[in-house]
Amino acid sequence: MRKTIDLNCDMGESFGAWRMGDDEAVLAHVTSANIACGFHAGDPGTIRHTVQAALARGVAVGAHPSLPDLAGFGRREMRIAPEEAYELVLYQAGAVAAFVRAAGGTLHHVKPHGALYNMAARDRKLADAIACAVRDFDRDLVLYGLAGSELIRAGQSAGIPVANEVFADRTYQRDGSLTPRSRPDALIQDVEASLAQVRRMVEDRQVKAVDGTLVAIEPDTLCIHGDAPQAAVFAARIRAELDSAGVAVRAVQA
Repeated sequence: MRKTIDLNCDMGESFGAWRMGDDEAVLAHVTSANIACGFHAGDPGTIRHTVQAALARGVAVGAHPSLPDLAGFGRREMRIAPEEAYELVLYQAGAVAAFVRAAGGTLHHVKPHGALYNMAARDRKLADAIACAVRDFDRDLVLYGLAGSELIRAGQSAGIPVANEVFADRTYQRDGSLTPRSRPDALIQDVEASLAQVRRMVEDRQVKAVDGTLVAIEPDTLCIHGDAPQAAVFAARIRAELDSAGVAVRAVQA
């Protein structure tokens, strides 16, 4: 079995009067936090509070930049040029980094959100633009991307640290991509099914696609989604499972 893995969660997704997720409860179990930057969710107050809460628990803080899509929670694809992707990532990473610096910490990683993440997983030009934005901001930042995707290869080509990401609460296609959220089988909502997937990914470095195909993966970091109703339960159970198996759960080392 793999001896170390990072456990990350997308969070800081409340804004205005809208409350999303139980971030405080999730932070008790994860080692990295991907904080919304205001384009798909989040606002300055939420970013500040989430950064402070994560740093207080020793959780590595990352920026979670998105397409500019508050209404669609960043999950609708938009046709953007690589130059726009560069600018979006640089702008949003800088916003979160400012709050991290003000709180006495250091930004650890960047992980694109939603549609931008999935687009960059298959489009090398977009992936290169995102990797360049991360490198130009701070070449010590870790770029999180879908395991084995174009985003990982772009980060490697840019000479920055990368983390192959796998998912505890999403299903997979036979090509290693995530099942589109438009499908009813896209999400794993049963914690036992999630634990079974986690065990296979960590122990065997494989994930079973929805058609039964076993897909090879390299798990550096394991994601759960903070907007899921049972996010805190999933985080606690997955952390306990990893701890009991003797896996060291810690943030990715740059």
